[in-house]
Amino acid sequence: MRFHQFQETWHEKLQHLIQQLKKAPSPPATTEENNQLHHLVEKSLSHVMDYYLVKSAAVQNDVLNVLAAPWATAFERSLHWIAGWRPTTAFQLIHTRSTMFIESRVYNMLNGGLAFMTGDLGDLSADRFTSLSRLQCRTVQEENALSDQLSAWQACKYLDFNGVGELLLMKYEEEEFEEKMRDLAVIVQKADELRVKTLREVVQLLTPQQASEFFISASHLYFTVRDFGLNHDRQHHAS
Repeated sequence: MRFHQFQETWHEKLQHLIQQLKKAPSPPATTEENNQLHHLVEKSLSHVMDYYLVKSAAVQNDVLNVLAAPWATAFERSLHWIAGWRPTTAFQLIHTRSTMFIESRVYNMLNGGLAFMTGDLGDLSADRFTSLSRLQCRTVQEENALSDQLSAWQACKYLDFNGVGELLLMKYEEEEFEEKMRDLAVIVQKADELRVKTLREVVQLLTPQQASEFFISASHLYFTVRDFGLNHDRQHHAS
């Protein structure tokens, strides 16, 4: 199965898993409900791991095609960082959702209501918040290191000027070109490894309820971006 065909079935299963997360009791009232939510979170995480396992094979087969991402919309591609989402987006999403929950609670209090602790992303403990902040700092450093590696790869001498000032594309032997593609594939796979590691560590730092909310919010962002991109592409092609 080609990678773009795999993505279609993968998207369908992701939507099914997210629907299960949305239907699960939140906050969980019993240990059994908490265990059920934990199981669904693990299934969602495993589903993401499956995606990157298949993507790794696609990168090895044709890294340029993966970078070009013909299966993605133009808008999606404009947001890509080394053939995918930027890992630090996870922290931006958590901070945004946490702030929204807190603001909603404050608004409710100002209007005479009560503010209950429900265990959502607005109730991140000080220890969890500190751990997430430290993880974010490490992730930023690793992102920057990979960006530097890609810049160094792109700085390889592909162009040169001849004696009369004409710009020429440097000629490479097939073996040398393949070596450069292997180097590029390594960078893309390192970026995917960082995405996977970040996601796994974020989920480990959250409670099952918070991790569920994170997956729901992340998938909503993903499909919103994709739907916007599809609509934009249709309008562009129709004009």
